[in-house]
Amino acid sequence: MWESIAKIWAKYSGVYWEGLVGTLWIASLTVLLGTLVGTLLAVLRLSRSRAGQAAARFYIWIIRGTPILLQLYFFYLLLPEVLPIKINESQSIMVALIINSGAYVSEIIRAGIQAVDSGQAEAAGCLGLSRWQTLRFIILPQAVKNILPALGNEFVNMIKQASLASMFFVGELTTSYKTVSAATFRPIEALAISGIIYLLVTTLFTELIRRAERHMAVSG
Repeated sequence: MWESIAKIWAKYSGVYWEGLVGTLWIASLTVLLGTLVGTLLAVLRLSRSRAGQAAARFYIWIIRGTPILLQLYFFYLLLPEVLPIKINESQSIMVALIINSGAYVSEIIRAGIQAVDSGQAEAAGCLGLSRWQTLRFIILPQAVKNILPALGNEFVNMIKQASLASMFFVGELTTSYKTVSAATFRPIEALAISGIIYLLVTTLFTELIRRAERHMAVSG
């Protein structure tokens, strides 16, 4: 088996590298834009607007209460039909992943904001800062330290979740496995290579996150 794996890797390593780049791109863009969505949701959850709070809660309830694969299918089928601009299947899947990530990141950001001492908000109010200025200049910069490690873990998680995009033949690592498996008729070996790459990449990023977290704790 290991000999077959070595032969497949020697011939199709380029396909796997392309898939890995696609997976990292999907994960990076999803977490980046998901963070923007999550920040908006977190701000709404913590706002004084009951309508905003209700809208954010409803969004999070829907996304966290349904399977991500169902969401991918939903947006894959819906967006090309309802949007006024042309959007392809890959872009539909990216939108679905971003919307999904935003719901989970919002809870990370909300927890990070609430971890900041409430006395600082009161002090900012005494200095004449508005609620928005307090959030922007006082609370969020301090919350970032609490948020970053969890966002790193969300990135690692999204590397794995991006494999679901292979159901729609979006260019990522699990899609590369399908391509190599079809070309070689060696599905177990082709799958094993994808698994090894996933394991190495997630282990690497997890270790980097742990080191960054330790460094931030020391500097704090």
